[in-house]
Amino acid sequence: MNENDLFIEQVKKEYRRLADEMREVEFRAPVAYVYRPLDYARAAHEAYLQRYLHRRPRVVFLGMNPGPYGMAQTGVPFGEVATVKDWLGIRDGVVPPDLVHSKKPVDGFSCRRSEVSGRRLWGLFRKRFPDPMSFFSAYFVLNYCPTLFLSESGANLTPVQLEANDRRRVQGICDNSLKRVMNLLEPDFLVGIGKYAAERAVKALEGTRIRIGTILHPSPANPKANRDWAGEAEKSLVDLGVWSSQVAQE
Repeated sequence: MNENDLFIEQVKKEYRRLADEMREVEFRAPVAYVYRPLDYARAAHEAYLQRYLHRRPRVVFLGMNPGPYGMAQTGVPFGEVATVKDWLGIRDGVVPPDLVHSKKPVDGFSCRRSEVSGRRLWGLFRKRFPDPMSFFSAYFVLNYCPTLFLSESGANLTPVQLEANDRRRVQGICDNSLKRVMNLLEPDFLVGIGKYAAERAVKALEGTRIRIGTILHPSPANPKANRDWAGEAEKSLVDLGVWSSQVAQE
């Protein structure tokens, strides 16, 4: 096993630890359903790590938690099905869990729904870097809390919306996990995709040399994201010094 393989195994181990720790949390209302893609889509998630993660990516993009038609289906952060299959080349490794909400099934790579946030985010990266290896040579995408929470009605719940004690426990687990993973990756920048991810990164990575910024979250629930999200995000990345102003592939 070479040095990079050992590094990947360390990162996989950290995510298995995160999955184990999150499994110990017994969630109270308003949470009625918990989807754990680090468990049922572990093979797909680890294929993503194995294929695309390199030590010391210059920039890590950090999302909040999975959407029902993104990572919840594919095991890949912001993993809109078509993008994961066609651009990343990951097409299997998901065994749907037994307990799901009838309105939010897990169909894995046969899911026909498109996750708008993932389509926007990966679409931005794909436009600038048509070859995924060019993107991943310097960048990587992760989620702060790779767990999906649903209410009794099937509505998405963000970590902010958890019961107070549950929220504190989840944030403690995920803050510590983020710090351990970033200690392994050693990026120069971390870009929070939305304010929450950036705020948690600031808390978790206090005292490190990693520079932290944020871009607008691409969710269609955010009115600003529906008015040229890609243009706004690209401008923010240029202003942060993450990207050059050059439009062509870097």
